[in-house]
Amino acid sequence: MIAQLTGRIEALADGTCIVDVNGVGYLVHASSRTLSALPQPPAPAKVLVETHVREDAILLYGFADSAERDWFRLLTTVQGVGGKVALSLLSALSPRDLVAAIAAADKTSLTRAAGVGARLAVRLVTELRDKVGAMPSSGGIGMPAIATPAGGVQDDAVSALVNLGYRRPEAQAATARAADRLGDGVTLDALIREALREIAQRLVG
Repeated sequence: MIAQLTGRIEALADGTCIVDVNGVGYLVHASSRTLSALPQPPAPAKVLVETHVREDAILLYGFADSAERDWFRLLTTVQGVGGKVALSLLSALSPRDLVAAIAAADKTSLTRAAGVGARLAVRLVTELRDKVGAMPSSGGIGMPAIATPAGGVQDDAVSALVNLGYRRPEAQAATARAADRLGDGVTLDALIREALREIAQRLVG
């Protein structure tokens, strides 16, 4: 299996690039985020690769950082999400946005990606909401975290936890304790993850 390509970017196109490695040109499918992070041809670059082998083709999917590759692997575990749809999701939403959208059961944000309808968005939330806490929420090509007023972030985090099935008083208490620890300028996904850890620790205790 090909896990990485280091060579010269020969061409960039919509959804693909060609990486020349010692005279062999590899066609690599990639999200718009990865393609925008790659240098303009001809220029050297390193591309992380996920190889998918089908009966009729061997497909290479490329990533500018490991965070996006990890998300690609997770997304393609969901029924109905192949490589094309996973790249569509990664083009529409950064890893940070994916964490927030899935944790908050924000199906509308997920359907912004081409090929993701309401039914698939529900499946993504249902199957991945217990896994997003362990996923990277940023990468070298991600958008910078935007600080929002603490009250607004806390309210959004409480709503996300309630959507995940937790009782509102429990969600409010856990979010408040998490916010106190994390301080001002905390992002929504970080607060949700810390609040989930708070609830888990209380259950264990």
